[in-house]
Order: sequence, then C-alpha cells, then structure tokens
Amino acid sequence: MNNRPIPRSSGLFTETEDMELNELQEIEINLLLEGLFQKYGYDFRGYVRASLKRRILNRMKAERLPSITALLEKVLHEPGYLERLLNDLSIRMTEMFRDPSFFAAFRYEVVPLLRELPEIRIWHAGCATGEEVYSMAILMREEGLAEKTTIYATDMNEKALTAAQKGAFPLKKMQQYTKNYLKAGGKNSFSEYYTTDHQFAYFHPSLGENLIFAQHNLVTDGSFNEFHAILCRNVLIYFDNELQQQVHSLIHNSLADGGFIGLGSKETLLFMPKRMKYKEFNSQEKIYRKL
Repeated sequence: MNNRPIPRSSGLFTETEDMELNELQEIEINLLLEGLFQKYGYDFRGYVRASLKRRILNRMKAERLPSITALLEKVLHEPGYLERLLNDLSIRMTEMFRDPSFFAAFRYEVVPLLRELPEIRIWHAGCATGEEVYSMAILMREEGLAEKTTIYATDMNEKALTAAQKGAFPLKKMQQYTKNYLKAGGKNSFSEYYTTDHQFAYFHPSLGENLIFAQHNLVTDGSFNEFHAILCRNVLIYFDNELQQQVHSLIHNSLADGGFIGLGSKETLLFMPKRMKYKEFNSQEKIYRKL
C-alpha cells in the first residue's frame, strides 16, 4: 500500500509541481547569470537571489516568454536585448538628498573635517541616474568647497550614466526634492539651481563642472583612485554576504586614511572582516571613518 501523501493543489500546479518548477527556474537563473558573465562580463551571481529572481521573471512576463531559458537565448543572440535586461537588474532607486538627515550629518559633521584638505575627492559608487551626485555638488557649493572638490560618479549601467550626465530630472519630483533639500540644511531657494520646461528640471551646467562620470562595476572592477569620502548607499543590500565583503575590500582600498564612508540606512560595516579598521563616526546615519 502506498502511504505517500497526495500533493496539495496550489492554483494551476500541485505543490510537488510547484517545487519542481522553482528548482527548474533556479537552474535556468544560474545559466542566465553565467551567460551574462561569460559573454558580457556582467556578474550578478552574488546578488541576493529573491530580488534578482523577481526582476528576471518580470522581464520574462513582459516579453511573453515561456521560460527563463528563452530569455537567455534572446540575451545571447539578439543585439540590443542585453540593455533591456540590464535596466531591470541594475539598481536605480534614488532621489535628490535621499534620507535628508544623512546629508545634514555630512554637511555639519563631515564637511568641517574635509575643509582642512587641500583638495577633496568624493566617490558616489553605484550612482544610478545621478540625483545624489547633484545633491552633493549643491551641498559642496553651498559650503564654499566646490572649486577644490572633484566628485566621481560611477555605475555599471551606461544608460543610467548617460541620463545622469544630462542633469535633468522629472519636474513632478521637484516638490519632494525641495523638501529633502531643506531638511538636509539647504541654504538657498532650491529652485535657484535649475530651470524648467513643462516636463523636466534642468540643473545648471556649472554644477557639473567638477563631476566625473564613468562606467565602473563594483563586482568586477578594481580601485581607480584614493578618495576622502565614498558614498555607496543602498547598493550593498542587493549583494549576498560574500559579495558584500568583496566590495567592502574594494572600498577600503579606495579610501584615504581618515576618510569617510557613507552607507544606506539598512547597511552596516559591523559584520565585515575589516570593521576594526573603522570607527563609527555617526552610527545613526551609517557614516564610518577609516582609522
């Protein structure tokens, strides 16, 4: 007599079939990520799987493809398809003066120490479409440090970088950005920094004079300069623990002694191997200083 339990039904599939489907999708995702790395050099293999899987399945459904394998076939064989998938997989959640209390802490606590330097180099790692980069440019101008500050803005996504270089953001977002700016200690009228048409706010070209935009992949590329402050905010939460350690090593090697690193509100250095080489400068705003 067969005493095996009868699989429960969950919609179109039984529980057993659902498990098999998920296992098959995991295999397909592994193949897709390996294909992206082997053919194009984009390495998503150390990203948190749940978020990655959701983005992949959304692209598959948007293209009305029967499987992730079909998605892989398009990526490998159809010119221009890679960019569409990269736009799904890369991190583009950002806004001007995001988490205003962080920028206020940077203005009032970090800037007075940076002011003593003959030149200042700041790296925005994973800058997406550049909103936080222009925020920093405004902040440093208001503190009278624009002329001796160079801000490096990097991202793996070329399309996002192209958008960032334009310094044009949706007009409908300016009301929220103005609130953020004021909470971050803004000293002027925020509207002084941009002009508008019916759709976009265009930030003054002078803000971009000390900005350097470049493609850089935190996962596969190395250090390219020494910085006095590095902002890598709300990026590491998408990486698994091993990849986080790898990126932290890159950041540590890129940071000058006494330099500052700013992380996102849900990120920390406390569990990283190099944590003893930092002190908590502002624990609430996740600002650390290299010893």
